[in-house]
Amino acid sequence: MKENFTFDDRLGILIPDLLLDLSEFSLEAQEEILLNWEQVRGSIPDRIRDLEIQINQKQALLSNESNFPRSCQLNSEIAELASIINDLWLWYRANEVLSTKVHH
Repeated sequence: MKENFTFDDRLGILIPDLLLDLSEFSLEAQEEILLNWEQVRGSIPDRIRDLEIQINQKQALLSNESNFPRSCQLNSEIAELASIINDLWLWYRANEVLSTKVHH
């Protein structure tokens, strides 16, 4: 059921792309979708850790940067990475919503 997922370039993960409500799928399809989502969900903390490393690297560059436009660019890049992390945490927590839909 990988066709029920779409790769999100910004987040760097597959995200559910269900055309129907999860409860409208057969039980077998629901289980497969949830299994695939659990695999994706399990990769989210690693993705967040990689982004945090990038933030730390950019912060180190920023602390030594005297060029104002470059400082602004680094700040913008850090903010975007932080935004991605926030969105990844939202998707990580979305598991509860998917599981609840299947059990109701």
